[in-house]
Amino acid sequence: MFDLLLGLFSTDLAIDLGTANTLVYVRRQGIVVNEPSVVAISRAGGTQRVLAVGAEAKQMLGKTPGNIVAIRPMRDGVIADFTVTEAMLKYFITKIHNRRYFVRSRLIISVPAGITNVERKAVREAAENAGVREVWLIEQPMAAAIGAGLPVREARGNMIVDIGGGTSDVAVVSMSGMVTNVTIKVAGDKLDEAIINYVRRHHNMMIGERTSEQIKIRLGSVWPQEEEEESRFMDMKGRDLISGVPKSIELTMPEVREALKDCARSILEAVKATLEKTPPELAGDISERGIVLAGGGGALRGLDTLLRHELGLPVFVADEPLLAVAKGVGMVLEDVDSYKGLLM
Repeated sequence: MFDLLLGLFSTDLAIDLGTANTLVYVRRQGIVVNEPSVVAISRAGGTQRVLAVGAEAKQMLGKTPGNIVAIRPMRDGVIADFTVTEAMLKYFITKIHNRRYFVRSRLIISVPAGITNVERKAVREAAENAGVREVWLIEQPMAAAIGAGLPVREARGNMIVDIGGGTSDVAVVSMSGMVTNVTIKVAGDKLDEAIINYVRRHHNMMIGERTSEQIKIRLGSVWPQEEEEESRFMDMKGRDLISGVPKSIELTMPEVREALKDCARSILEAVKATLEKTPPELAGDISERGIVLAGGGGALRGLDTLLRHELGLPVFVADEPLLAVAKGVGMVLEDVDSYKGLLM
C-alpha cells in the first residue's frame, strides 16, 4: 500500500546514462535534461563535496585548482566512480522533482549491450541509492533502434549502429530481441583522443579534451566533403611541447580526417563482424532496409558515406541521432507493458 501511494506522487523517468552526456526523459513531458556527464568535486578539509554537475562542471575541466577536481564518472559506457555517479543521478532526479526528496520514481536506464552482470548491478544500485524505488535496464542499441523508429517487434532484420561517448554498439534486432551484436570501445572519447594525439605528433602541441571535442564538432569528417575543405580550418590554442609556452595553430579539415581514419576503420570492422554473424534471412532484410546510425558519433560527417561505399548497403542517419537512445527509453517508459520483454 505504501509503495502504491509513493507511485501516485512519483514522476517516472527514463535516463540515457552516457559516458559523454546524460539525458533524462520524464513521462508525458519528454526530454527535460541534456547535460554533460561531469561532476565537480571539492576535497578541501578531507571531505568530499559536490560543487557542480553537468554543463557547469564541464566548464571546469582542466581548469580547477588542486582541491577541486572535475570528474567524468562514466568510462567506456560503464560506471568508473560509483560514488560520483550516484551523486550525479541524485542531482538530476532531485532537479526534476523540484527538490522534493520524498518522491520516489520508477526509472528505466539504458546500458551498453556488452555490460557485465557486475556492471549492471552497479548501475542498479547507484539508481536505488539516488532515491528510485524501481529500476529497469534496457540495452542501448535496442533503445536506439526504438528511438530511430525501427520496427523492432516485427520478424524482420533491423541493423542499428549506436556510437556514443564510450562505446559503439552494433546490433541486428528482430522480434524484440538482439539476434547478434558487437560492442567496441571506440566512440566519441576515442575520436577526441585521436585528435589530441595527432596534434601532439604533427604540431608538437598539447591540447585539452574540451578543445579536441570542439575540433571534432567543427571539422570532424571521415570522408571528403563537397565544400572546399582547404578553406575549413580552426584556430586552436594549446601548450608548445618544446618551449612549454602557449601557442596557436590552424588545423584543417583534411588533417582532422587523417586523425580520425583509424577510429572510423574500427567502427567499419565492427559493422562487418556483426554482418558476418547475421543469419542469411535477416541479412537479406538488411540489404533492402539498410543500416541506421545513431548516437552523437552517428552524426560524424561522411561516416554514412564511408559505410555505404565499403559495404555496398544503404546507410541512413537517424533523425536527431544524439537523442535516439533517450527517445527510445522514453517510448518504452510511456508504454512499459508493451515493451516489458525488452527490460532487465
